[in-house]
Amino acid sequence: MNRMTYQRHRPRRICGQGYAWLLPSLLLAGIVLLDFNTGAEYRFVSWTVLVPGIAAAICGVRTTACFCVVSLVAYVLVDHAWPDQYRAGFADFVLVALGGALATVVSAMRVRQERHALRMEDVAAATVRAVLRPLPERWAGLEQAGAYFPADVEAQVGGDFYDIQPGPYGTRVLVGDVQGKGTGAVEAAAALLGGFREAGYYEKDLETVAERLEIRMLRLRIHTTAIGRRDGDRFATAVLVAFSRDAPDTVEIVNFGHEAPLAVGPRGVRELSCGEGLPVGLCDLVGGLPPVHQVPLAEDETLLLYTDGVTEARDGHGVFYDLVGDVAEAIIADPRCAEPERLVRRVHEGVRRHSRGVLADDTTIFAVRRLPVGDEGPRTAVFPGWDSGRWLPDRVWAGDDPERGSSAS
Repeated sequence: MNRMTYQRHRPRRICGQGYAWLLPSLLLAGIVLLDFNTGAEYRFVSWTVLVPGIAAAICGVRTTACFCVVSLVAYVLVDHAWPDQYRAGFADFVLVALGGALATVVSAMRVRQERHALRMEDVAAATVRAVLRPLPERWAGLEQAGAYFPADVEAQVGGDFYDIQPGPYGTRVLVGDVQGKGTGAVEAAAALLGGFREAGYYEKDLETVAERLEIRMLRLRIHTTAIGRRDGDRFATAVLVAFSRDAPDTVEIVNFGHEAPLAVGPRGVRELSCGEGLPVGLCDLVGGLPPVHQVPLAEDETLLLYTDGVTEARDGHGVFYDLVGDVAEAIIADPRCAEPERLVRRVHEGVRRHSRGVLADDTTIFAVRRLPVGDEGPRTAVFPGWDSGRWLPDRVWAGDDPERGSSAS
């Protein structure tokens, strides 16, 4: 996602250069030439009132004011070049002056709205960074690639979320989709990610991490109900995955009513059997959390996680996108498509092509796989040391050498 920055208004640019003044200048020159090259019965000098109006749409306030003055000067010079009986007169001069003044006011209003829009883009960009923080491509023993496309392009953020959290007990991955839309969904996604980042690091058992997510959603629902909001029944589907250093050929998965992950490798595509519990925030209806499933995942297989924006993408005839078939076809044509970045790009292009670029729901595509042994990626994080759950502030975790130094994340 591109970072938005707020700056002072700058003139519109044509072909990458500051030529926004060119169009009103050509219009003014054309009006002057037209007036001189037609008969005295047809005067076009009054059309100079259009010049500040065009400038107001594409130029800054000062430039628009300059065109207002230039148009008035041009009007006086051109009109006085004709005999008295053919002059447009003072009435049209007032028209050009009034039109220029109004154009300057409109330009100021437009610039103010654009600055406000830039500030809103900054807020949206900050929200995106807070909810979906940037992730290193190779981190904590995993190689990952992710893409998020909100259905509301202008909003830039919705209820989908994903994250990776390394910790003393392995690396945890979370992908989910909050029910509903709007700021309430964003708030819920941020709350779940905050809970995951803490629990994913501190808790030893994946079941406890899942329990913390459930409690976090229940607390959020209680709070929203207490302040009188109507979205106190919000929930989220999610998949929670644990990569353990002690089990390199398996992963642990807790499925909160989410789309089942796919294992994509050179040998093909398979759906991981990880059950299907109730969404986060609704587990109290059945009296317990979804179970933790331990499923095989080979070192050369990529775990593909996604939200229902992928599987529910439809074409013009209402046919759903065939994710498994499309990915399987890509793997047959080129086994390298199992690489996370290539895989995410393939699925994204497939969804866009199938739906003709019209997304009915927020769409998240996230692919992750283990790095080869001995290549765990850059150590970009330092973690407080743990020894059987006891706090050891004078040590660091993740194999960093204190004498070499390391950077905190």
